[in-house]
Amino acid sequence: MDIKDLKMLIKMVTETDITEFELENAEDKIVIKRGCTTAAPQYQMQQPMSFQYPAVPAAQAPAVAQAPAAAEKEEGEAITSPIVGTFYRAPAPDSANYVEVGQVVEKGEVLCIVEAMKLMNEIEAEFRCKILRICKSNAEPVEYGDQLFIVEKM
Repeated sequence: MDIKDLKMLIKMVTETDITEFELENAEDKIVIKRGCTTAAPQYQMQQPMSFQYPAVPAAQAPAVAQAPAAAEKEEGEAITSPIVGTFYRAPAPDSANYVEVGQVVEKGEVLCIVEAMKLMNEIEAEFRCKILRICKSNAEPVEYGDQLFIVEKM
């Protein structure tokens, strides 16, 4: 079974109210489960401790950085995560990153991996582009729709 079939199965499970899906044939066995089967842990917050900071004279107070008056519009197009998972820039910890800022990539070239449920999903470029910015750090969790890269179409 290839990765596109797995993505289709995962999409089917997430878009319906199915909580468990199992498929087994001569070559593969796939089990997809959704939801939490155990009760969530209960936490009780203790009363916060009170602490007062010493008064700082106004003349010694650090200046607060001013936010830009108009938010700068970021150039380029965003490539977003198609699934929830963990972002990886390289195929293995000791391997070189798939892409770097400034690199031109061709359509179909692998940009990164998003691991979901122990499945490594390669995210490929859908068009020829130049990498302007990498939005996530290696091994950082990502949500569906999170920006992974800002690119310039070529």
